[in-house]
Amino acid sequence: MPRPRQPGRHRRPEPLVAPEGAPALVLAVPGTPSSATRSLADEVISIARSELPGLDARIGHLDGDDGAEFPSLTSVLVQAAEERTARFEQARAAGLEVKEPEGPVAVVVPLLAGPDNALLRRIRQAVMDSKIAAELTDVLGPHPLLAEALHVRLSEAGLARADRARLFTVATAADGIILASVGGDEAVQAAGITGMLLAARLAVPVIAAALDEEGSIASVAEQLRSSGSQQLALAPYLIGPEIEASVLEEAAKEAGCATAEPLGPYPAIGKLALAKYTTALGISPQQAQGAPVR
Repeated sequence: MPRPRQPGRHRRPEPLVAPEGAPALVLAVPGTPSSATRSLADEVISIARSELPGLDARIGHLDGDDGAEFPSLTSVLVQAAEERTARFEQARAAGLEVKEPEGPVAVVVPLLAGPDNALLRRIRQAVMDSKIAAELTDVLGPHPLLAEALHVRLSEAGLARADRARLFTVATAADGIILASVGGDEAVQAAGITGMLLAARLAVPVIAAALDEEGSIASVAEQLRSSGSQQLALAPYLIGPEIEASVLEEAAKEAGCATAEPLGPYPAIGKLALAKYTTALGISPQQAQGAPVR
């Protein structure tokens, strides 16, 4: 038997489930498909499903091969549309009174922390090529939860204190952070917003730089050192699949500093992907703490 609902204004909110017949959430994953990339995307999807039971969540690779393991974004959208039509026809054949499906088949969420116009154009083209009614959301950042994720990745690498409230020091803690992004000037500006939030958490200067712009990382490193920072750290403002790992390694060598891991499947990534989906549909699950920054 279900438990009686607790009365009063302090009762717990009713858990939200995905509406019946809701569009699929399709995670658009950039980069070269690999088992590591697929595992990362699976974890992000798992987090989103745990936040919204009943969610139809799928993974579409921007450079997929249309095989079972790495399906392309276009083929995933086509399959979602075919399955929705099949469910409707089966229900009607069974004599059920059902409305013909309407609205978008899917909501496509780019697995990107910041804007990258080249990748976003390719994602948009893949959606158009599918000829399926689908809605494309914005990228995941900037957002306070991404600043939290960056802080955690730096602390895991021994480059930042895990908690400012605890009065202990880390011998290798950085006193200047290079926030590395991809996507040109627009991406650097967007990363800078999250960088300000990270600087407030760490109480050290944080400056964004472009991994895909020659000399940008070295220039920011020099800027930080000239302003008094002696021990620098590279914090990738990336989820992971966007670039090859060797690019980060070269950037760290260029700056002469240690580097943290990319954001990866940090829980905030799954929550932000779901938030983009629910906002597009106008439904409101329990919001992750921290309001979006625009």
